[in-house]
Amino acid sequence: MVLNLLFITTVIKSTFGVVTTGLWLIPLMLAAITYYRYDAVDPESRPLDQLNLYPEYDFIVVGSGSAGAVVANRLSEVRKWKVLLIEAGPDENEISDVPSLAAYLQLSKLDWGYKTEPSTKACLGMQNNRCNWPRGRVLGGSSVLNYMLYVRGNRNDYDHWASLGNPGWDYDHVLHYFKKSEDNRNPYLANNKYHGRGGLLTVQESPWHSPLVAAFVEAGTQLGYDNRDINGAKQAGFMIAQGTIRRGSRCSTAKAFLRPIRSRKNFHLSMNSHVTRIIIEPGTMRAQAVEFVKHGKVYRIAARREVILSAGAINTPQLMMLSGLGPRKHLEKHGIRVLQDLPVGENMQDHVGMGGLTFLVDKPVAIVQDRFNPTAVTFQYVLRERGPMTTLGGVEGLAFVHTPYSNRSLDWPDIQFHMAPASINSDNGARVKKVLGLKESVYQEVYHPIANKDSWTIMPLLLRPRSRGSVKLRSANPFHYPLINANYFDDPLDAKTLVEGAKIAIRVAEAQVFKQFGSRLWRKPLPNCKQHKFLSDAYLECHVRTISMTIYHPCGTAKMGPAWDPEAVVDPRLRVYGVRGLRVIDASIMPTISSGNTNAPVIMIAEKGADLIKEDWLTNPEYKVKRQANRVRDPEPAGSNIQGIVTLPRSNSSNISDRSNMESHFSNSSHISNINFSSSNSSNIDSISSNFTLNYADS
Repeated sequence: MVLNLLFITTVIKSTFGVVTTGLWLIPLMLAAITYYRYDAVDPESRPLDQLNLYPEYDFIVVGSGSAGAVVANRLSEVRKWKVLLIEAGPDENEISDVPSLAAYLQLSKLDWGYKTEPSTKACLGMQNNRCNWPRGRVLGGSSVLNYMLYVRGNRNDYDHWASLGNPGWDYDHVLHYFKKSEDNRNPYLANNKYHGRGGLLTVQESPWHSPLVAAFVEAGTQLGYDNRDINGAKQAGFMIAQGTIRRGSRCSTAKAFLRPIRSRKNFHLSMNSHVTRIIIEPGTMRAQAVEFVKHGKVYRIAARREVILSAGAINTPQLMMLSGLGPRKHLEKHGIRVLQDLPVGENMQDHVGMGGLTFLVDKPVAIVQDRFNPTAVTFQYVLRERGPMTTLGGVEGLAFVHTPYSNRSLDWPDIQFHMAPASINSDNGARVKKVLGLKESVYQEVYHPIANKDSWTIMPLLLRPRSRGSVKLRSANPFHYPLINANYFDDPLDAKTLVEGAKIAIRVAEAQVFKQFGSRLWRKPLPNCKQHKFLSDAYLECHVRTISMTIYHPCGTAKMGPAWDPEAVVDPRLRVYGVRGLRVIDASIMPTISSGNTNAPVIMIAEKGADLIKEDWLTNPEYKVKRQANRVRDPEPAGSNIQGIVTLPRSNSSNISDRSNMESHFSNSSHISNINFSSSNSSNIDSISSNFTLNYADS
């Protein structure tokens, strides 16, 4: 056990960079014991990072997140198909297994660490007016960083997709794929026609609840909303949250879909592999190969049948544009050869929420970090798979409500509530404010006075935003982070709808059932909103624009649509328009955002996308492998299964600054014409490669 403790200390330091005083004890002890019991309780071992790659696979899947892990699993079910899954990050660690420690993973080395561009309409309470946008850079992707909430969306979402010209995407068709992946272990949902049993993804309630969540559900009934399964026949209502957890621990898509197939002989996984572009033959417009950097070498691996982009709504459009697929003017601006003029990176949508709405209580019923005994909490989690460490990132209750802007007759609510038995103040400023990127002045004036006091929150979030953002390239360097313009509240009605949602949230908190706890709103105004009357519409809108929070649901940047839709990037079978052998299967393809947390819908998209591929290649006679037409032009180096090797110089420093040494190492690459060094000091640039740019010769 002592050795395990020492090992986990290293894990935490390598993951989070530092071990902070006071807070380190819980995750340290917890992770140590979790590691100690790991092999005894989990029947699947971790996937292997394949070092000896084939020069060619039938399918190459880029990204192992909520979609990519599912696609790789389902395609490798066909034994004659060789499947390669490429992931930019490492494997999960013991910390990521613990549901309540989700916040510790954000801003860690498992997170891409994206930020939105500065805004004058939103994120005004965040540092430099920029919202943090966590995205998983780890096996399992954002299903490792998220709060594990299992929400499918609304029937009308998918019927709307179909009405836009996407046959087969209506609710009656996609319900099958939701159920296919699901293993719902909530007894009250047994024999329910809307839920599945025996799938690979475990879904259940957290085994631990605070008394506040029962009051939250009861308050909903007092307002006229039913206590219902929001993933069932109707959505409007209140419920205790369901999540993707198994035996009290996170059930990521890596755990659910990749660990069971680690021994398949036709499946390879390459971790710590940063994809730089898809190689497309200009003459045939076929995706031929994938190029990526791993351990200082550039690999070029061919795809006999297809390349599937499942890198998420940020990285997928970035990779497409780097490969010559995107808006013509934008690509030409960065000197990228345009292979197909497509609206890649447009149509971006996200669920934006109003954070910081805090209610104080007089009884010790909330989660206050300093109250919990680390030893007792740890052993309760490890030995009994229960206790506060099993909470879904702290979120206990969900609700879907109608504002005056929605049509109640359609059962298509426009606001979702996340209820948590804690708020920004509950950890004394140790982690939550950092994850949010909250300005220190805002925290000190509003939340520091109630630090470590019992409190709870309701976060209203906008389900169907009218505003649209975008993802664009910062440069042609594949290691430079893209420009993310969330464009929150560009349509003023979005802010007004959230204001109405906040009013309903306050009515919920004022329900009679909360009187037993002495619940009341913390009435300290935000410093930049003091000019407005507290709780007036103008004040609430100022609050909405100040503590604007992403709910981590970016989507729509490679829109699915029929050929006549000028905004469409992929067709209803998820094939990229104008390019053969290339599909997008992830949140990018959503024409409009689903009404609720997006992890379950993305898994559904992956299940359906994999079936579309199987239908095409196993039953459609037009899909035939043309071996010679799909070969990469560059010859394979003698004695190697890697095409186009480039070895980066090794250094103890994360910065590579020796220009001559770098150029000599890149001189053997037939597809890289020269190296341009950049002096950019942008904090959004990966430090490993912030000082050089690869310029590729034509394929």
